[in-house]
Amino acid sequence: MLPTTGHEAEIDQQRQWLSGLLIRYGITDYGTWYYTPMALAFTDHLKPRVTLYDCMDELSAFQGASPQLREQEKQLLQRADLVFTGGHSLFEAKKKLNPSVHAFPSSVDYAHFAKARQGLLDPADQQEIAYPRIGYSGVIDERVDLSLLRELAQRQPTWQFILLGPVVKIDPDTLPQASNLHYLGMKSYDELPAYFSNWEIGMLPFALNESTRFISPTKTPEYLAGGLPVVSTPIRDVVTTYGGCGPVWIADSVLTFEEAIGRMLQNHPKPDWVGIDVQLRQQSWQRTWQAMLGLVEEQLRAKDVDSPDTQPVLSL
Repeated sequence: MLPTTGHEAEIDQQRQWLSGLLIRYGITDYGTWYYTPMALAFTDHLKPRVTLYDCMDELSAFQGASPQLREQEKQLLQRADLVFTGGHSLFEAKKKLNPSVHAFPSSVDYAHFAKARQGLLDPADQQEIAYPRIGYSGVIDERVDLSLLRELAQRQPTWQFILLGPVVKIDPDTLPQASNLHYLGMKSYDELPAYFSNWEIGMLPFALNESTRFISPTKTPEYLAGGLPVVSTPIRDVVTTYGGCGPVWIADSVLTFEEAIGRMLQNHPKPDWVGIDVQLRQQSWQRTWQAMLGLVEEQLRAKDVDSPDTQPVLSL
C-alpha cells in the first residue's frame, strides 16, 4: 500500500518526476500543452518555448471541480502563448482573457461514423430491444437532463431510449428506470457505428445549467455522419452550428422534444445529406490539427526558434 501524502507533497512529487524526465532524456527545447490548469501547480517552474492551453470545457463549472481551478486558469491564461477553445461559446468567454484565443469546435472522423449508413449488424446487447430506438452516446453525468428522460419514457412507453456511456459523478440510483430505458454501459470507439446503424434518431438530452453552458458536443457531427437525424436541447453551440441544419431539431421542453421525435418517426424526413456531408468533411480532425499546428508554428517563428516538428512537446 502506498503511503498517504498531503496535497502539497503530491504536487512536489509530480514536479520532481517531471523534472527528472527532462533531465533523463536531455530535453531542453520543448513546449507545454495543457488540458487542465491544475497541471500548472507542478509545472510552474518550467521554461518552455511555447505554452498552449487547450481549453475543451469550462472545467470550473463541473461537479466536484477543485476550488483552486479558477485561480490556476487565470494564471495559465496569462502565461499561454495560444489558447484553443472547444467551441464558440468558450471562445466568447475566453477571448478577452488572452490575446491569442482560437475556436476549434468539435471535429469528426467522418469515414468512421459513415459506416453506420451501411446497415451494420446489430450489437448483441441491443438485438432484443424493440423499435423505434432513440439513442444517446456519451458520459452520463450532471449534464444529462434525467427529468427529461424520465418524462419522455413515461409519455411514450413504446419508444426505446438507449444510452451508451459510463455513469460518472452522479449516483447510479438516481437514473430514471423504465422498461423502455436501456443503459448499455461504455462502448469502445470502434463499436459505436454499429449501434448508430440500428437507431432511428440520435438525441442530446442535455440539461441547461452551468456545466452545459459552454459545451460543444462531439456527438452532434458523429450522429450526422452516421446518417442519424438529431434532437437536442438548446445547447448554444449546437444551435449556432447546426440550428439551421435540416436533420437537427432543437427542443426546449419535454413536449417539444417529444414532438420533434414524433415528427421524425412519422414523416421520415429526407434532408440534404450531400450538403451536410460537405460540412462534416470540412470538420475533420486532420483539418483541425493542421490549423492548430499552423498556429503553433507561427508562434515559434515569432520566437525565432526552429519548426515545432523538431521540438519535443510535453502534453500536460
